[in-house]
Parts: sequence; structure tokens; C-alpha cells
Amino acid sequence: MDIRSLGRRAGSMEQVHRTVEAGHKIGAEMLSIAPGTPIDLDLSLQSVSEGVLVTGTVSGDTTGQCARCLDPITGTVNVYLTELFAYPGSETEATTDEEEIYRIAGDLIDLEQAINDVVGLELPLVPLCREDCPGLCPDCGIRLAVAEAGHHHDKIDPRWAKLADKLGPGDEDSK
Repeated sequence: MDIRSLGRRAGSMEQVHRTVEAGHKIGAEMLSIAPGTPIDLDLSLQSVSEGVLVTGTVSGDTTGQCARCLDPITGTVNVYLTELFAYPGSETEATTDEEEIYRIAGDLIDLEQAINDVVGLELPLVPLCREDCPGLCPDCGIRLAVAEAGHHHDKIDPRWAKLADKLGPGDEDSK
């Protein structure tokens, strides 16, 4: 984002309303904003003594899958962004570690990492299609939400499995 029009005069402000495409996957493994998805930016850029303060909202459509049943899920993420981009040579830039603050490069502010960070923190690491999703059957893999009532598999306790093999089918009733 070009900030030449903002200048370095403290207090000057500019409103930015843009729609950009996600250049890469933004978010977590199970739920994210897919590459090419439009992201709406509604931001205020304000010149302050140490840099440019960027505040506003970032929103985009998400896609992924339920962590329990693996069904596809979609949604929208709306996050509030507040970040300071330090001027080159400012006291903030000089006293802050490189990874802890965003910096202005020439007349440009690169919002990509700030958007990645704020969206990544907002999205759940374990997304669910619904709060009470029962998941998959651990034995056959069928979705328990669509399985018949009382779905189960008869399993022999592994401690008794060898004895059951020796008795064979139907031997448990004979004396």
C-alpha cells in the first residue's frame, strides 16, 4: 500500500477501502482463506510520530473441513487490525526487534504479514461443522451423524481374543 499521500505530518489520516485477492492460503490447516479469494479491507492509515498506525477491518470467506467428521465447511472471518508500521530511523524501529514490529519500506506498507497474523489468530485450529458434531466411527469410518441409531461394532476385549479363537464360534454355549 503506497503511503506517499499520507506524508509524515503527525495526525494526517487516510481512509482506504479495497478488495484484494489472497495470494496464498491464509489461516490454519483445517480452515483458511483460499488463494484467489477476495479479501475486503476497510482501513484507516494515520501518520503518528513513530510511523503509520493502520486500523480497521479485514474480512474474507473461509473454506475448510470439520476436524471431527471431515465434512466441508465454509464461513466468513471478520477481524479488526491494529498495527504500527515504523518509519525508517524512528526510535521505535531502533529499539524494537526485527520480528516484533512491522516497518515501512520506502513509501510502501506491506500489509500481507499483518493480515496473515491477525486472520491466523482468529480462525479456530479445530473447526467444527456444528458444536455437537459426533465425528466418525473409529471402526468403520462412517459419519456418526448419518449412521443408524445405536451404531456399534461387536468387538472382543483384546485380553480375551486368544481364548475366543480357541473356542471357535458357538462353543461358548456348549458345556
